[in-house]
Amino acid sequence: MDNQEEQKQSNSRRRFIKNFGLSVGIGALAVGGVLKAAKPEKKKKGESIRVLTEEGDTVEIDRSDIKPLTQKEQLKENQRRGIEGLPGKKWVMVIDLSKCRNARMCMNACQEAHHLRPEQHHINTLRMQDAKDTQPYFMPKPCFHCDNPPCTKVCPVNATWKRQDGIVLINNERCIGCRFCIAACPYSARVFHWNEPLQVDGDDDRIYDIELNVPQKKGTISKCLFSADRLRQGKLPYCVSSCPNSVYWFGDKNEDAVTNGTTGITRRFSELIRENAGYPLYEELGTKPQVFYLPPKNRQFPFEFEGKTTIEKHS
Repeated sequence: MDNQEEQKQSNSRRRFIKNFGLSVGIGALAVGGVLKAAKPEKKKKGESIRVLTEEGDTVEIDRSDIKPLTQKEQLKENQRRGIEGLPGKKWVMVIDLSKCRNARMCMNACQEAHHLRPEQHHINTLRMQDAKDTQPYFMPKPCFHCDNPPCTKVCPVNATWKRQDGIVLINNERCIGCRFCIAACPYSARVFHWNEPLQVDGDDDRIYDIELNVPQKKGTISKCLFSADRLRQGKLPYCVSSCPNSVYWFGDKNEDAVTNGTTGITRRFSELIRENAGYPLYEELGTKPQVFYLPPKNRQFPFEFEGKTTIEKHS
């Protein structure tokens, strides 16, 4: 095949992926079914549709040959995708402490997406002060998606694991609520559903999505998922895209690239960390967290807390 023909097919595949909202990691429509369950529709014979196979090839099939997955089949497919993750990726987050002013829009977006109650947090903003004579600052704290996560090692039913792209997930279809993982996590990044979770419209009929951890269940664990469902769509996490103050950078460590959720600027992860003295939290524990912080220097905003303002001293 010559280069011109290869380029033509490549462009065709990109157009297909764009038009149908699929990404390379979606894991593909198979000829015998579709990834999303739907009510059966009357299909006309002879009407063709293009689909992406698991091998990444575009093929045309008759629309009448496509059969929607049953709920059981859709659940199984959701589980498979969630367990496998996105091949070739290694997700990393950088949080710039100099820019956080406790807007808490990251928290609101996360709570809305994961159907959490107001008192439940996958990400929280903490008031920090390193010493008596130092200025306080705000510190967003999600799950750190450690490369050596103690939480996954203590689960007796394999309901939590670290997948190939670095995200630590929870399967509440398997979780028995023993809370061993909560005790093992040094970052207090997990929450337990003591009461019936918040229900929104459609949750009763919703098929459990392991990458969104919705619908939630009483007696199970929940946590930050790095918005795995958004990453599958080629989008930034909910918290990152909702922050108005350029606090969050997110990207692929394998590509050494992170994008700022507010400005859209992309930088090399290694340079951003090196030039700003970035650091992980509690590195001495050996957990190898994949969330990094930039120090709260030259802060853009005065510190405000409970109606009080502290004027920052810029060095």
